[in-house]
Amino acid sequence: MIYAILILYLAVMLGIGVYCRKKTSSVSDFVLGGRSLGGWFTAFAYGTSYFSAVVFIGYAGQFGWSYGVSAAWIGIGNAVIGSMFAWMILGKRTRIISKHLNASTMPEYFEKRYSSKSLKIVSAIIVFIFLIPYTASVYNGLSRLFGMAFNIPYSACLIGMAVLTAAYVILGGYKATAINDFVQGIIMLIGIAAVVICVINKQDGWSAALASLGTITDSNVPANTLNSLFGPDPINLVGVIILTSLGTWGLPQMVQKFYAIKDNKAITRGTIISTLFALVVAGGSYLMGGFGRLYGAADAETAEATGRTLIETGSNGKLAFDSIVPAMLRSALPEVLIGIVVVLVLSASMSTLSSLVLTSSSTLTIDLIKPFMKKEMDEKKQVLIMRVLIAVFLIISVIIALNPNAYITTLMSISWGALAGAFLAPFMYGLFSRKVTSAAVWTSFVTGIGITVIHMFIFSLGFFPEATKAAASLKLNMASPINAGAIAMIVGLIIVPLVSSFTKVKNSEKVEEIFADCEKQLADSTDIK
Repeated sequence: MIYAILILYLAVMLGIGVYCRKKTSSVSDFVLGGRSLGGWFTAFAYGTSYFSAVVFIGYAGQFGWSYGVSAAWIGIGNAVIGSMFAWMILGKRTRIISKHLNASTMPEYFEKRYSSKSLKIVSAIIVFIFLIPYTASVYNGLSRLFGMAFNIPYSACLIGMAVLTAAYVILGGYKATAINDFVQGIIMLIGIAAVVICVINKQDGWSAALASLGTITDSNVPANTLNSLFGPDPINLVGVIILTSLGTWGLPQMVQKFYAIKDNKAITRGTIISTLFALVVAGGSYLMGGFGRLYGAADAETAEATGRTLIETGSNGKLAFDSIVPAMLRSALPEVLIGIVVVLVLSASMSTLSSLVLTSSSTLTIDLIKPFMKKEMDEKKQVLIMRVLIAVFLIISVIIALNPNAYITTLMSISWGALAGAFLAPFMYGLFSRKVTSAAVWTSFVTGIGITVIHMFIFSLGFFPEATKAAASLKLNMASPINAGAIAMIVGLIIVPLVSSFTKVKNSEKVEEIFADCEKQLADSTDIK
């Protein structure tokens, strides 16, 4: 049954890719779907790019284990801040200004908004480098789930997923991913609801599950906190909410969805749809993960005494958080539902992967390769180069994901922290203020990447173990890449207006023209085509 569901899904996905290939001839078609997508398709494309195996397997497992049912606040934050506010605040202005600038990528936006080719080149390099660990984290989660369902070796799952992703993205570009995202989004909504119901019912209902969760304690978790409203560690919970919610405002693969939307009416519709989608998918995933300790145990003695599944440990001896949700699914779901869940996570992950590789390949082609070519590149050659780069990007991501100790949350946090830390403030302020300067943008790039990379070398890569020990002895969660990413974003939001206050704007006449056109379109009830 699982195989039949999977084969049917893959056939539909590849069929859409083949169908859209005939409609993908120009760079605009391949990267933005011709800027012709409506609210439903764009909202589902946004939501399915937002949530993948990273959330369902990695974040739901780790933060559900750490914070209990209070982890559901992360899903609520994703829906309100990461979806609703992002669409309301960024949507219309992003669409209008990117169209006025004729920008297809975020680096192109930085170049044309701040009159600096250097900003385009550096931001394109940042996008390519730091989207790789995010892609690797998606492969990591997806492969763990497939290993659970089919007993297929982890490395074989990785390679198979890379080939499938490459197939339909290379064939159909953005339009193929958007249509697939719509189908995948419907599967995700149904699947998440079914999984949450089964997980809670397996523990004799909501009240009994909460009561059982309250009895669990360890050195980091006092009694009656895993079932409480704000959990055992509300401060670090806030850090996760900031990174995973506000972070979307500065991620190129998310923001580009607003470039491609058809008109302002579609943005209003998309705001409602994407918010409800996030509430169900993200809220349901984190709520499900909150009951993880009822299904798994960190040590053999507890596992034997309670009948729970022994959660795996990595070769470094640490608890393998990425194995928690697969262990829950094995225990709580019948075989038919496991097949649906496999397709659910595959759907979420393939849509995210397609968005990531499309963003990376288009950025490299349009913003790095094309400007340095001596001969003019025609549309067909640009699309061909993008397709080749998609394959290269996926190969590098798979190599990174082959490291079994590369936890999903660590990989994603490094990626989101660097990208959102560097881009969020200059992108958002650039939509609303004429006073933002290129010097302020450079400062944001340096601080966002600097905080992330320095933190990675000190803590994630373990080059300075004394610092890690000192932080632990003071009971500070400085080693968390999630908190580092949240700090990088907040620093950017403070430093960009500060530096802009004492530096000069380049090409102020052009900036005035941009904002005059934007304000005219915002004031007009009809869209200017």
